[in-house]
Amino acid sequence: MIRITDQYFWNFVFSVFFLVLIIMGAIILETESRIPLQDLALVDYVLITLAAWRMTQLFVYDSVTKFFREQFWDAKKAGKGHRLEKPKHGPRRTIADFLSCPWCTGVLAASFVIFVYLITPYAVFPVVLLALSGVATFLQLLTNFIGNKSE
Repeated sequence: MIRITDQYFWNFVFSVFFLVLIIMGAIILETESRIPLQDLALVDYVLITLAAWRMTQLFVYDSVTKFFREQFWDAKKAGKGHRLEKPKHGPRRTIADFLSCPWCTGVLAASFVIFVYLITPYAVFPVVLLALSGVATFLQLLTNFIGNKSE
């Protein structure tokens, strides 16, 4: 049996909202882009990919942005302290689900990185910074993995 909840409504609303943002971004880029999409080189695609990957990691997993993710969770009293729970329904639940899903956040991160990279030359430095930090993170994790395997 199919379960129907009001959460489907909020998922649909946010999906339509993000789709509209992506369409509007594409329309803006068609006329205002500093680099036409067909002129992008392989290095541009690599930078965009790595920067989007790092942004996804930043917003889904890193403790630095935990304060942001927690704004969409409920604090429940537990003994003498509090614990965080996802809301049962509503727009905050959809955003909490979105921020805990690397696939969903990755689409938005890639869309954002592509848009700012193509619209302004000022975005090149942050994109390169995100891309290089992603490579550095990967190399550090790889080094840790190799070190743990050899022990």
